[in-house]
Amino acid sequence: MDNYYQQFAAAYVRGKGRGQYDIQPAFSKDLDSLSVDDITLLFQLARENKWKLHRFKRNAELPRVRKVLGMLQALQPESLLDGGSGRGVFLWPLLDTFPNLSVHCVDILDYRVADINALQTGGIQRVSASLQSLTTLKFPDNHFDVVTLLEVLEHIPDTAKAFQEAIRVTKRFLIISVPSKPDENPEHIHLIDEDQIRQFAADQPVKSIKFDYVPNHMIALVRKAQ
Repeated sequence: MDNYYQQFAAAYVRGKGRGQYDIQPAFSKDLDSLSVDDITLLFQLARENKWKLHRFKRNAELPRVRKVLGMLQALQPESLLDGGSGRGVFLWPLLDTFPNLSVHCVDILDYRVADINALQTGGIQRVSASLQSLTTLKFPDNHFDVVTLLEVLEHIPDTAKAFQEAIRVTKRFLIISVPSKPDENPEHIHLIDEDQIRQFAADQPVKSIKFDYVPNHMIALVRKAQ
């Protein structure tokens, strides 16, 4: 269990098991006060119910994740929208690094949204998720301090619209990461470069764009004009 984000895994199990296992003390305690026995029980319930906890393993952080977390440490956001959170490759390190950050996630897959919301039900109140398309976000302008689109734009047919919506709902910054070279993933329908991101930004309220690179990926830090 030491190789897991234990608190997030515990919250996930409690959210999934709410209404079925509430009699167990591990479901009523504060997450911070769970004992080793409580955590062991929750992990056992996950195994019995085939609730997959592998997504919460503390794998070595990917270079692009480390880079973005470093950027965010400099920006110190008060709220963040993570677009296309998927199975949480970036989300869990983000929540772990910023224990007071309010994070909302959007995804187009309902089971991904349900899994993230299970954490909130299980006690992680600062994370939530909704089923939305990144091209039609249901938030007011300037709603989030920072928006992240990590490994997302290459999947979306209308990349310009997704960029426009992200800029609309961010107050300060948009952070993007995309593959920097062709790969064999059949779900990647674009290979986006610096020029294309500059084109996306051309008619948007963007003050500056800074590009950086890690192995196989490009990262763009986009500052919104005030």
